[in-house]
Amino acid sequence: MKRNTLLLLLTAMLMAGCSSKPAIPVSDQQTLVMESAVLAAGISAEKPDISSLEGATVSRSELYNERSVPVVVHYRFYWYDAKGLEIHPLEKARTVTIPAQSSVAVISTASYPDARKVRLSLSL
Repeated sequence: MKRNTLLLLLTAMLMAGCSSKPAIPVSDQQTLVMESAVLAAGISAEKPDISSLEGATVSRSELYNERSVPVVVHYRFYWYDAKGLEIHPLEKARTVTIPAQSSVAVISTASYPDARKVRLSLSL
């Protein structure tokens, strides 16, 4: 009896999994990922926004340095399609030096015309 119940439960779980949409959610609260060391270095950032510029999908974010010394930050934009799937090839990580008590804008252009969401990752 326990075996039949277990088989019925497994079958129900498989059917439920098959009926879901093939999408990976990219939450609006997760568009900016910062290592704790970045925050400790006095860096803050705006969530990346998405816009269209001359037919291209572009993302921009402003990085702020609250400290009295320049800080070197590594960043990478990750682009996602309408289903939430990561778009490849991935951009290479880039580096920017944010001057003391100043700000710098970082920008990325999607390599795929159907890019719908973006995530910005910051590290030291």
